[in-house]
Amino acid sequence: MEWPYEVRIGWRYTRAGKAGRRNGFISFISGVSMLGIALGVAALIIVLSVMNGFQKEVRERMLSVIAHVEIYDAAGGAIDDWQALAAQAQAHVAVKAGAPFVASQALIARGDDMRGVMVRGIDPVAEAKVTPLAAQLKDGVLARLTPGAWKVVLGIQLARSLGVQEGDVITLVTPSGQTTPAGVVPRLKQLTVVGLFNAGHYEYDSGMVLMHIDDAARLFRTGGPQGVQLRLSDQDLAREVGQDLGATLGQRYIVRDWTRTNAAWYDAVQIEKRMMFIILTLIVAVAAFNLVSTLVMTVTDKRADIAILRTLGASPRSVMAIFMVQGAASGVIGTLSGVGLGLLVALNVDVIVPAIERLLNVSFLPGSIYLITRMPSDPQYADIMPIAVISLALAFVATIYPSWRASRVNPAEALRYE
Repeated sequence: MEWPYEVRIGWRYTRAGKAGRRNGFISFISGVSMLGIALGVAALIIVLSVMNGFQKEVRERMLSVIAHVEIYDAAGGAIDDWQALAAQAQAHVAVKAGAPFVASQALIARGDDMRGVMVRGIDPVAEAKVTPLAAQLKDGVLARLTPGAWKVVLGIQLARSLGVQEGDVITLVTPSGQTTPAGVVPRLKQLTVVGLFNAGHYEYDSGMVLMHIDDAARLFRTGGPQGVQLRLSDQDLAREVGQDLGATLGQRYIVRDWTRTNAAWYDAVQIEKRMMFIILTLIVAVAAFNLVSTLVMTVTDKRADIAILRTLGASPRSVMAIFMVQGAASGVIGTLSGVGLGLLVALNVDVIVPAIERLLNVSFLPGSIYLITRMPSDPQYADIMPIAVISLALAFVATIYPSWRASRVNPAEALRYE
């Protein structure tokens, strides 16, 4: 099968540059345009893949501590029969397990040090079915949380900041005081540290305390569980399931999924990713529109060739097609090269970054500052396809004006000085 002459001539112009110095210069500029598109596409793929990796890493560590969906009493009271509520919620096909909880803020004191914390009362057995962290610690430190023993498990960063180890006694100050003849004074309770947990998420490791739900209910005077937390078959269904349960349970209960309880983080990640996509797309656009100058120079250089083609019977549409093929070929080669380079780097970030760190003797993600110490990467088809399509579309648009200009060349004028 022989390609149409428009395609053959356009492809020859794309890779030509041997006829003379000027043609060689134009071919060099065309190569630079391809390289610009390739680097822009590769940068976009690499950056979005790393952002996806960070988002996935932080989300997994976050959801190892908290549940996908939480149900509260709308009046703010205790839930009398949490098993019945959990069973009602599990009627939804996506809900796999439920567990009760009590959550309240408090202060923890150890000597002269004092820290604000979130105290979470849990049922160790039921909690293991809902959060991966509890499942991991089920037969270890969480088994030591027994009702009436007044024992707690601290996040490892919190314990380090207070200088606390297993077996030490800490003082917990509740937000609600008690009335005495001397006035309202805070309620204090001494608790024994029986274990530490390391979720890998600084917010929880430095500010969360776990204790048995019965002790928490007595300490904070809630009268029972404040809510029921649910584990889903798919964390990405949390919003949809939350809306379904809200409609099913009615106005008596408030249903919140993890994307709403952590709305600031979730929305910030989405906005950052969207803005980064726009910014880096502009880089691809600049590289793609470099094709305009390349094709304009090619048209100027090939005026005699265009005139000869016109005298041989080529129509203006055929001339326009020749230069559109040249620009489109540059866009396709640059885009495919960029996709290949981007995927190559994105899939090997865990090898490339440590090698650069060893070479330069630096650490890009020190553990004392950042949540994670390695550079994660998660290239996704949903990101790569739009990048490739946008790059090809921009390259195609960039060829329209120079190609149209080529089709308007007057053969008589072009051959006058030849």
